[in-house]
Amino acid sequence: MRDRLARFIEQTWVVNGIIGVILFNAVILGLETSETAMTAAGPLIVTLDRICLSIFVAELTIKLVAYGPRFFRSGWNIFDLFVVGIALMPTTQGLSVLRALRILRVLRVISAAPRLRRVVEGFVTALPGMGSVFLLMAIIFYIGAVMATKLFGAGCPQCTPEQAAQFEAWFGSIGASLYTLFQIMTLESWSMGIVRPVLEVYPMAWLFFVPFIMVTTFAVVNLLVGLIVNSMQDAHAEEANTATDAYRDQVLARLEAIERRLAERDRDQP
Repeated sequence: MRDRLARFIEQTWVVNGIIGVILFNAVILGLETSETAMTAAGPLIVTLDRICLSIFVAELTIKLVAYGPRFFRSGWNIFDLFVVGIALMPTTQGLSVLRALRILRVLRVISAAPRLRRVVEGFVTALPGMGSVFLLMAIIFYIGAVMATKLFGAGCPQCTPEQAAQFEAWFGSIGASLYTLFQIMTLESWSMGIVRPVLEVYPMAWLFFVPFIMVTTFAVVNLLVGLIVNSMQDAHAEEANTATDAYRDQVLARLEAIERRLAERDRDQP
């Protein structure tokens, strides 16, 4: 029975059907945020959401019965169990945030779609290398935050009261400087919003901001992108090698079967 259930749940049409239910459920969860939609068809939307949840529960139940303890050896199965389990928890007043977390069910499409799984696995593979880059970025940000706080946030006699208040908000503490430098790194209103007002008071401030942007935005961030791209390429290469090995094993198995048949025929002949 377990083998039959495993074959059933792994069939292509079943997997594609689950993906369709996940996408349909994402639309339903979006409609639940619309007052107009809930007023017009609230009971129907809630019913459809419960039907989708019932399908997810049935799928996980079949997998638990079919795979037994092997179910928990797959990280994706545990992920599915966690996401669906959140939706089953009662949304009382103290746990009302869980109602918003139901949208995490949409993430199940990652575990159901092989291509998306490969992308996530490639990203996870890149995490160890990314950790070193994040550490480097943290050091750069800390040095920059200390320098910015000392240079631009430690009082400004020549500033107007409005400028002094702005500089205090941007660079008054290490925490404020870190947030401001992060905004500058993302290039969000960095020039007209922050740097040019600072340049009006400190004309040589560009000697600090321009190298910071060059190092963080164009060097470190591109280094992260390169690590992720390399991990994706390695994942695709490993998949190709796996497919090649599987095809080779099939060919060898067929050749061995042919050799056995020829040997049996030779023995049968007088």
